Amino acid sequence: MSDTLYLSLWYPNLRLAALVDKLTTVLGAFAQHGGEARVYSATVWPVSWSESPLLQQVYGRRIASTGPEAAAALGAEPRQAVEEALQMLHDDYAYEFQIGWSLWELEAPPETDPQRVARWVHAPRLVRVTGYGPLFDDGTYETDGHIRIDFGSDSPFLEEGVALDTVAARHVEENVRQLIELTAAVEKESGATARLLWSELGESLAQRLAKRLGVTN
Repeated sequence: MSDTLYLSLWYPNLRLAALVDKLTTVLGAFAQHGGEARVYSATVWPVSWSESPLLQQVYGRRIASTGPEAAAALGAEPRQAVEEALQMLHDDYAYEFQIGWSLWELEAPPETDPQRVARWVHAPRLVRVTGYGPLFDDGTYETDGHIRIDFGSDSPFLEEGVALDTVAARHVEENVRQLIELTAAVEKESGATARLLWSELGESLAQRLAKRLGVTN
C-alpha cells in the first residue's frame, strides 16, 4: 500500500521574518538534486487549512522550451516567489510552494495498447514545500516542522507492485539515493537542527524498504 511521504525541518528560535531565507534555500536545493530551478506556484493560507487561500499564484511549469525567452517566462525564481508570498507576513499564516522533482517511475501501458510493454521513465512530479507561521492551525509547526516538504506517494522508493529485478532495483536505488541526498542538503544548507522523514501510516520508509529488499537484522 502506498503512503504519503513528508520531511519536516525545525530551526532553533526561528523568527518569522527569517522564514524567507529558509524557504528560499530549501526550494533552491531541488535544482541540484533532480528538481527544477523554478517554482510552479505559491499559495498563502490564513489561520488553518479549512480557510480559503488569501493568495494563489500560478507561475507555470517548465516542461519544454522553444527558446531562452520562453523558458525564462515559465516559473518563478525561488526568492521571487517566496518574497511575493511573504509580503503577507503573519504569524498565523502558512506559505505553500510547488516545485517540480523528477524520479524514476514505471509507466504502465495504456489500456488501448495491451501489447505495449511497461517502461521506466524519469517523470516529474510536483512537490509541496510549506512554511508555517507559529500560530497557524494552533501551532502545527510543533509536529509538522517550521518547514514541511510533501513528496507525495512513496511508491517510487518502493515499487511494491513491481517484480524487483535488476533494472527495477537500480531505478528504486537511484530514487532513494536522490531522496537521501536532497534531505541531507536541505537540512545542512538551511541550517535545520532537527529533521524527520515520516509518513501518514506511521511506518518508516527505511523499515518498509528493508522489508522490500528482504533485509533482516
